[in-house]
Amino acid sequence: MKNIVLYDMDGTLTPPRESLDESLVPVLENLSEIAEIGIVTGSDFNYLKQQISLLIDNPKIRKKLHLLPCNGTKHYCPPKSNEDHQLVSSNDMLKELGRHQFQQLMLILIEQQNSFASDRFPLTGHFINYRGSMINWCPIGRNATGDDRQFFVDYDSSFAPTLRERYLDRLRHYINLKRILNVEVKLGGDTSFDIFPTGWDKTYCLNHFPFYNHWFVGDRCGPNGNDKEIYDFLKPQKRSHETTCPQHTVTITEGIINEIQNLF
Repeated sequence: MKNIVLYDMDGTLTPPRESLDESLVPVLENLSEIAEIGIVTGSDFNYLKQQISLLIDNPKIRKKLHLLPCNGTKHYCPPKSNEDHQLVSSNDMLKELGRHQFQQLMLILIEQQNSFASDRFPLTGHFINYRGSMINWCPIGRNATGDDRQFFVDYDSSFAPTLRERYLDRLRHYINLKRILNVEVKLGGDTSFDIFPTGWDKTYCLNHFPFYNHWFVGDRCGPNGNDKEIYDFLKPQKRSHETTCPQHTVTITEGIINEIQNLF
């Protein structure tokens, strides 16, 4: 049976919205010799290319590297030669929900963005991003700088529950009030929300690898985190790991390598 180790991206392999931590490259090269690697993230393909180009361009890793944006509802297979990764599977949220429900959902997000707006934190533009198989809502905007993001994270965490947790409850309330069926809302990264059809969480990516042993490493594995479902699914097999930062991911990966070698 084949082996694949699946990683979240932001907070696991990279600092949020930043490039791959270079300390991960040697251990992932070692891993690629005995297993395939998958990056499953709520982000879309363009962010993957920006943030993990060190892996995509690495000759030892790229031929074992599966790119799984939008919670794995999109699948880019490893190239066989010097080609680019090729999209082989994707889903359509608008088609899944129907245009009426999708429009109602967008109206809710626009209303909540207006109520969130405040001069207490930066507003940078590109607030709602439809990624084909999911929606990402970032109240401060996807154009935020690192300093903008950190300011918001500090501001958000000054509340208990956090501001984002309160808005998460509000989103779910209005979605239920409008009777929009089969929609999930999760906290995405440090500043945003991921909205997608029920069942299109990160466990969806496992459909691409039906005859594999699976491992998962992520940092948002608690309640409302977008790694929780896949973390919980693989936990009974003791093959899911919660990380605190990319450096911790190095240590976890070294342990997974030893575990896989002991399978042989």
